[in-house]
Amino acid sequence: MRVGAPTGHRGFFHEAAFYRSDEEFLAIVTPFIEEGLAAGEPVVSAFGPRSQGLIRAAVAGAGGDVAYMAGDEHYSSPATAIHRYRELLAGHVAAGAAQIRIAGEVPHPGVGVPWDWWARYEAVINHVYDDFPLWGLCPYDVRITPPAVLEQVRRTHPFIATTAGHHPNPDFSDPEDFLRDRAATWHDPLERTRPRLHLTDPMPAEVRAAVVALSAHTNIEPTDLRGLVLAATEVVTNAIVHGAPPVEVRVWTAEHRILVEVADAGPGPRDPVAGLRPVPSATGGLGLWIAHQVCAHVDLRREHGRFTVRLVAGRPVA
Repeated sequence: MRVGAPTGHRGFFHEAAFYRSDEEFLAIVTPFIEEGLAAGEPVVSAFGPRSQGLIRAAVAGAGGDVAYMAGDEHYSSPATAIHRYRELLAGHVAAGAAQIRIAGEVPHPGVGVPWDWWARYEAVINHVYDDFPLWGLCPYDVRITPPAVLEQVRRTHPFIATTAGHHPNPDFSDPEDFLRDRAATWHDPLERTRPRLHLTDPMPAEVRAAVVALSAHTNIEPTDLRGLVLAATEVVTNAIVHGAPPVEVRVWTAEHRILVEVADAGPGPRDPVAGLRPVPSATGGLGLWIAHQVCAHVDLRREHGRFTVRLVAGRPVA
């Protein structure tokens, strides 16, 4: 079944696009932007410099104002993107917008960024943005996007945009099913080596001191180190209070990054959005939200009867 623009669609109209050339990219994105401008809708373009330059040139003279956002900065982490987008959307709705359009470039290993937490992002925003009249377009360049990522993109978008129009996506999965069934694939190469530290049932202060001491073997920026220490403290506290013993902490270091792994025998949070939106600390999700704000990468997984959180400071390896 073919669908046109989502006139009258309530909530979040979330679609992916797959392109193989600059021309195909513009053939999909330019009408999306120009039609929004013609309708007087707020339009946001959140891409890296190259794609943003293509769009600026293509829509020059179309009339109306496109809000250009630096994609690399905006998509620094899923939690940051969600927080900023929700503030932006709320402002437009308060100003009377009946529909808002956002086209953005979600990071992935093809541009050197770990994918797993962005896979969670693409799934959970189907709910997180659904209280706004948003039409979101997520283009992916199939020339550089890994096949495994493309498969998960198809499972997380209810609609697909092509040069021929907008279509329901038969491969879409319910977000909670996707998050429950998706096998975590990201591993830091450091995990194939012996950790520099392995603690069992440590107190948070012991973990803080250990991470600071081990940072002497790295070139981690002080701001990144402070964020990692805060995140590790919060996650260890979560494991002690809301998880089950034993709580194990492993730390690896490299020249430009530190990896902290916290594992416990509990089931982990039930909420699939845990870490991507702030929640009352009594539910055990505030620490994960802080970690998603201050770390370069956060990985959550349940395997072998344990819940594990991996925290990276510095330069994560895709």
